[in-house]
Amino acid sequence: MSTARPSEFRQRFLKREFLLGSFIKTPTTHSIEILGGMGFDFVVIDEEHAPFDRVTIDNGLLAARAVGTAGIVRVAEPTPAKLLAVLDDGAAGVLVPHVFSVEKAKAIVSACRYRGGSRGFSNSPRAGGYGTLGMWQHVEAQDKSVTVIAMIEDPEALDVIDKIVAIDGLDGFFVGRGDLSVTMRAQSQGAPEIQSATEKIARAAAAVGKPVSVMVGSIAETPPFRTMGVTSFIVSSDQGLMRQAAGKVLADFREMAAG
Repeated sequence: MSTARPSEFRQRFLKREFLLGSFIKTPTTHSIEILGGMGFDFVVIDEEHAPFDRVTIDNGLLAARAVGTAGIVRVAEPTPAKLLAVLDDGAAGVLVPHVFSVEKAKAIVSACRYRGGSRGFSNSPRAGGYGTLGMWQHVEAQDKSVTVIAMIEDPEALDVIDKIVAIDGLDGFFVGRGDLSVTMRAQSQGAPEIQSATEKIARAAAAVGKPVSVMVGSIAETPPFRTMGVTSFIVSSDQGLMRQAAGKVLADFREMAAG
């Protein structure tokens, strides 16, 4: 189990500690409990590309708290209502897709912050201790702990990346190499143009002292990104890790049976 409290995730992320997480694609609590119990620093509950709803997200965030890992939610869309819902349910942060303009970045920050923002107030959900935190206690705690990560995955974002990364209240950036590869018609996520785009985002973030995260299939893929200054890694997903482990067992079994 991770020795850091989920509420400390933002400070660790901002300090650019090396952090390990994985996407959660299966709408149950079990994989979150397993990965968090093993010591993963965070999990990303994937509402955008997996069958999660408000209730299953809520359950997943409770599971993350139970095992002491940070529960981040990749929202399906960056509406104030979606962002408010997962933060009220106790998310340690949000991963927001398709942040391609300064205006969109500012709107996301506003929806996630009380001070200087427009987040709707309630201290009655899990985030407010079900009413045990006073109004300003809750405001201070949430503004201090909620992590806002923008996904840079559109070519037009690259044209204004220096302005996007400078937005106050955006804590860090995730390079969406998959979407960039598709929209830029690249042969793969490792194509030179995607490598160049990743380097550009990393340089821009480093210039303002903010962290960058990427997704990789395995730890073996991390060295070139570490060279770029990436410190937060989302390695595969619960389903991907299960496929890798199952594939190894199957191959070992077939080798045994053939021998």
